[in-house]
Amino acid sequence: MSKEVKNNVKILDTDYAKEQYAKYAYQQRQIIFRRRRLMAVFIVAFVVFLSVGISLFNDYLRLQRLQDVKQETIVKQAEVKQKMADLNRDVALLKDDDYVAKVARSRFLYSKEGELIFPLPGNEAAEKAEDSTTESSE
Repeated sequence: MSKEVKNNVKILDTDYAKEQYAKYAYQQRQIIFRRRRLMAVFIVAFVVFLSVGISLFNDYLRLQRLQDVKQETIVKQAEVKQKMADLNRDVALLKDDDYVAKVARSRFLYSKEGELIFPLPGNEAAEKAEDSTTESSE
């Protein structure tokens, strides 16, 4: 047996049939055109949403970096304010003559009249003072 397909359907060769086939072909072309146009609109919309999404994501990342920098800056600002307050306090103390005299006596082993200084082994200022007095006496 041969596997020939017998086509028992014949196309009518009338004006009405030709008109119906033409109308059907036109409708098929319109459907294809509409699908292509819809696909083009979807592609354009996808590209627009993709570009906007990427832009938003980059802006979000930039915002996160700026917030991190802001937090670091706030911490540094607090440290600087504390250091500045400490330095202002030191400046105010250095304007006091009694405090300056006390610091000079403790660091450089100066004494008031009638005071005796007893350097201790763990005192670095005392060791430096002793080293400088022994070097100058030699």
